[in-house]
Amino acid sequence: QVHLQESGGGLVRPGASLSLSCTTVERTFPNYGMGWFRQAVGKEREFVAAINWVGGSRYYHDSVKGRFTIARSNAGNTLYLQMSDLQPEDTAIYYCAMAIDGDGRTHSAEYQYWGQGTQVTVSS
Repeated sequence: QVHLQESGGGLVRPGASLSLSCTTVERTFPNYGMGWFRQAVGKEREFVAAINWVGGSRYYHDSVKGRFTIARSNAGNTLYLQMSDLQPEDTAIYYCAMAIDGDGRTHSAEYQYWGQGTQVTVSS
């Protein structure tokens, strides 16, 4: 069983920045595509960003383009999501996910392993 652990969530004001991390001890991490998804209260889980196994291809939901950056450290078995200019509509639980397919994927069904999530709240 693959265990993914998110961290870095919190309460911030609109316009602030926040950085999320997702770590795993899974040795095959460098071979997997990785993604971030989020789920707000009363809404379905939605795609945020994805990155392929080598980090050369990145994909973003239109709502976060130019504000969020996904990155990975294969040496450190860590996935990152740098978020800037956060807005109240970014409030959600953020999940990292791992896909056996090494390409970055934008649909949750294409991911086999999920973390427990970390809460991000943007409020004044």
